[in-house]
Parts: sequence; structure tokens; C-alpha cells
Amino acid sequence: MKFEEREFIPVLLGGDINTYSVARAFYEQYRVRTYIFGKFPTGPSYNSRMINYHADPRIDTDEYFLKTVNRFADRHKDKKIVLIGCGDSYVALISKHKGELKDNIVAPYIDFELMNRLQQKEIFYELCEKHGVDYPGTLVYDASMGLDFEMKFSFPVILKPSDSIQYWEHPFATQNKVYIIQDQKQLVQVIQDIYGAGYTDKLIIQDMIPGNDEYMRVLTAYSDRNGKVKMMCLGHVLLEEHTPHGLGNHAVIITEPNEELMSGVKELLEGLHYVGFSNFDIKYDKRDGKYKFFEINTRQGRSNYYVTASGFNVAKYIVEEYIYGKELDFEIAKKEHLWMVVPRAVAFRYIKEKENKEKLKRLLKEKKMVNPVFLRGDLRPKRFLAMAKTHLSHFVKFKKYYR
Repeated sequence: MKFEEREFIPVLLGGDINTYSVARAFYEQYRVRTYIFGKFPTGPSYNSRMINYHADPRIDTDEYFLKTVNRFADRHKDKKIVLIGCGDSYVALISKHKGELKDNIVAPYIDFELMNRLQQKEIFYELCEKHGVDYPGTLVYDASMGLDFEMKFSFPVILKPSDSIQYWEHPFATQNKVYIIQDQKQLVQVIQDIYGAGYTDKLIIQDMIPGNDEYMRVLTAYSDRNGKVKMMCLGHVLLEEHTPHGLGNHAVIITEPNEELMSGVKELLEGLHYVGFSNFDIKYDKRDGKYKFFEINTRQGRSNYYVTASGFNVAKYIVEEYIYGKELDFEIAKKEHLWMVVPRAVAFRYIKEKENKEKLKRLLKEKKMVNPVFLRGDLRPKRFLAMAKTHLSHFVKFKKYYR
């Protein structure tokens, strides 16, 4: 791998496939090495040739985060430091401390007050109402409501925390990212488990939209410093992970256009004067033919390389605007491309719709496919073995958890 000296250094916070995907985007566009500060010496970014990885479990704490990034900026005063969070807690830290960051740090994020509001899912649904963006039937549950309350929709229902950051700060044995609740008894038990662990915010209980993973969509947008949307890329999700902690993580995505769906989101983001990357989880509801939005992530999603692979390099938008001062044109992804992080046999076994299997087969034949963690030139033996083990583990995980 060959590297070049640039006016900037990318610094990412996190350790999962999100960080590796963003670092790969920086390398492919600018041939730069990325510095990553994560909690543990594991994951796709660890032992990568294009990454200088530093592990410390304190990196997601206010004091250590601020000391670490500012000290790094001081050591590289002749460079711009492009600081990017690759998880909700990291993005919140950057936004919260923007005013305390060194002058040579570029942090393309909204103010913490707005970010904190958007992290609360009930606030997002209020904004959806205002801008005509559809979302599932929803009950915002507060602990003060007790356990004898009414819902306007029937079981099964979806249950998830309104504040994801606080939720993961209070672990417990049966903790899941999202719950599919089958009856009243299970609903009561899960509510008690969550609040019993120390979580204090609201819960979101939602009508469960029928349909498997193939009804899901993911939308990624980039908004410039003036709050204007400059890029939108929609992905049709064909398969998701089904492990308790990974439920809903994307496994197979095909890029596809839908300008009508995007228009409402563009209006919502520009109405907020939103800045930076945003990411939306969506599901098509065959009962009324509408696309229902679940939440907004105030960052690029963990599957962000589906955007880069479609021709819209995620690193380019930040660098061209903040480092080189260029005015960006508005772009929409229109060409099909396949992003896949599971073995082909797993994809063909668990994707059900014939039309989607045909698309999968065609894109594989046309070589319009990428698994972001396997980059030629970045396959040191230890890293390759770790990635191969994770890749093959999906055979076991899907057999055990897919329902």
C-alpha cells in the first residue's frame, strides 16, 4: 500500500466495521493513513496497514477523549485533523466538546443540543409529523405510566430505547438492541428488566410492520456547513443480522434510487439546518404502500461503505468542503451496487424473494460487489484470519438466530 502526505490527517473514534469503512474511503480517495482511537484491540481496523490503531477503554469518556484528540492535534499543528465519530457515543462526545477542541480540528457536526434532541426517538417522530415523513404507529412509554396501559396496535410489537446511548450504559443479561414482543407478559418483563438495570429515559413501543428483512431500506445523506443536502444514497436491504446484540445490523444491501422517498427527508434535514452525515432506517409497509422511518442516526451508518462503493466516497464530502473549500453539487446515487458482509451461501440461503436473488446473482456476475473488510494489500495474516473467522461465523449465527 502506498501513502501520500496531505494537508490533513483523518482521526476516527470507534473500532467496528464503521471505522474501517471510513478509513478505506480516505485511503482510496486520498491515499492517506488514518489514525483510530478505539476501546479494544480487536475488529476490522486492528492490524490494518492503512490504519494506526490505538486502544484504550477510556476513549469514550469526556476527559480522556478531549485530552487524547487535543494532544494529537498539538502534535500535528501543521495539519488539519478531520475528526469523525463512528458510533453514537463518540459523535455525542465530539458535538458536546466542539468548543473545547483545538483550532486545527475539523468536526463536521451539529450542536449538541440539536443532536441530543434527535437522539430521542420521540423527538424524531414529531419532526416526521411536521415534514410529512411516515413512521410506524408508536407509543412513547414513560415509567410513570406503570404497567397497565393501552396500545392502539396489537401484538407482536417492537420495543426499543428512546435514548440508545444511555441504554447501553446500563447492561443486563437479556439486553437486546431491539425486542420483538409477542404478548403482554413478555412486554412487562422486558420493561422491568430495562428499568431495573438503571435506564431512566423513555421506551418506544411500535406497531410491527409485516415483512422480512427484504422490506428494509437504509438512507444516507450528507449536508454541508450551510445545512444544504449535497448527497443522498438509498440502499435496499436484503438481509440483516439476527444475533441479540446485532439485530438490525445490515448484512446485504443493493443501492437503488427512490427520489420521491428522498424528497421528504431532504426537506426535514434542511428545515433543521442539519450539518454532516445522517443515516435513516426505513421499512416498506405493504399494508398501505408507504415507507416508514424508524430513526435518524446523526452520523454515517456502520454499513457506510455501500455509499462509497456506489461511487459516492464518504471521505470526499468532508475533505472537499472543509479542507479544500469547494462548493459541492447535489448528487443522488442511481446505479445498482452490492454491499455484502456475509458469505454468498448465507445470502442465497436466507434471502427469500426470487427477484432479489436474481439481482444478487447478476451483480455478483458483473463483479459489482464489495465486502469492505477484505481489501487487497491489507490482509496481514493475523488480520486476515480474524476477518475470515468473523466472516465464516455467520453460518453458525444465522442457523442459530434467524427466524
